[in-house]
Amino acid sequence: MKTLNIPQSPGALDFAALGALVTRLDPGLIPFSFADTYQVHVSGGEFNVAANLARCFRKNTAVVSAMVDYPIGEKVEAEVRKMGVEGIYRRFKHDGVRGPNIAQVWSDQGKGVRPPVVFYNRANEAAAQLKPGDFDWDSIFSRGIRWFHSGGIFSALSPTTPELVIEGMKAARKAGAIVSFDLNYRAKLWAANGSSAVAHEVLGRIVDEVDVLLGNEEDLQMGLGLKGPDIHSASKLDPEAFYRTIEEVSQRWPNIKAVATTLRDVKSTNRHLWSAVLWLGGDKYLAPTMELDVLDRVGGGDGFAAGLIYGFLEGMSPQEALNIGWAHGALLTTFPGDTTMASLEQVISLSKGGSARIQR
Repeated sequence: MKTLNIPQSPGALDFAALGALVTRLDPGLIPFSFADTYQVHVSGGEFNVAANLARCFRKNTAVVSAMVDYPIGEKVEAEVRKMGVEGIYRRFKHDGVRGPNIAQVWSDQGKGVRPPVVFYNRANEAAAQLKPGDFDWDSIFSRGIRWFHSGGIFSALSPTTPELVIEGMKAARKAGAIVSFDLNYRAKLWAANGSSAVAHEVLGRIVDEVDVLLGNEEDLQMGLGLKGPDIHSASKLDPEAFYRTIEEVSQRWPNIKAVATTLRDVKSTNRHLWSAVLWLGGDKYLAPTMELDVLDRVGGGDGFAAGLIYGFLEGMSPQEALNIGWAHGALLTTFPGDTTMASLEQVISLSKGGSARIQR
C-alpha cells in the first residue's frame, strides 16, 4: 500500500497554511439587493483547512497571512484564536480611508433552483501585498512542521503572492514537510490582477514544489492548461475523467504523489449527490456516493481537504483517509459559515456508514 512520508515529530506544528484571511458577508436566503442584515464569517480557503484541522481534528495548526490593525482586523484575529489556530502575521496599518483592507467576499446561500451568488471586494487587499521575504520561514518551521498548504486563490491575488507561495513551499520541503496545494482556479481573480495570460505558467511553477494536489478536472485543465477529456460531457460523479486528467498531471509533474477532489452532482442548490476520489502513486480510491442536503455549500471542499489531510497525518490507509475527508466535507455543508462545527466522533461515524437517525 502506497502512503506519504510524513514527519511524526512530537510537539511540531502539524499543519501550517499560507493564504489570505477574509470576511464573508452572508445575507442567508435573502438576495443581496433585498437584504438588510448580513452574518459575518471569517474565512479564507487556506485558513479554513487550518481551522477545521484544529477545531474538529485537534491538530496544532497555524495560518501565515496579512493582518490589518483596525477593528475588522481585530474581529478576524479574534476568530482565528477562537478556532484554535496560531496566527503568524505581517501587520499593516490602515490609513483610515483606503486601507490596506481585509478583503470582503459576498456570498448568499441561494435556495432550490436559485443558485448561490458570489462576488468580491478585494480592493487594496493587504494579503495581495505579501511578498517573498515577509516571513522568517526558518524560524516558523524551527519547531518542526509536518504539512504545509496553500492555494490558487491566494496565488491569484497579485504577481508577488505566488512567489511567496513558492518560497514557503521550498522552506517547508527543506524542513521535511509534505506540501499540498488546492488549485481553486478562479479566472476572474487572475484577470483582475492582469495575470490571466501567465496563470498556467505561474501555477505550473508552484506545482513543481507540490506533493499533494487538490482540484477537480476542471481546475486541473483550466488552471494548468492541460487538455484532458471533455469535462462537460462526462458524468459529474464518474471518476474516469479525473483519472485521465491525472495521467497528464503525473507525466508533466512526476513529483506529485497524490491528487484528490470531491465529486458533486448538483440537483438543486440544496440537494447534491456527493462523492470523492483519490489518486495516490497510481492507485485509485473512490468514496461512496450520498445524497446530501445542503444548508451552505461554501467551505465543503476545504472540509474535504482537512479530513483527508487528517487521515494522512494519522497514518490511516488511503481509503480511510479519503472517507474521512468525504464525511467531513459533507457534514460541513450542513452548518452555516465556512468552517466546521462537526465533532471528530460524528465524522468517524459517517465515514463508516453512520446515518442521520437521532442520537439519544
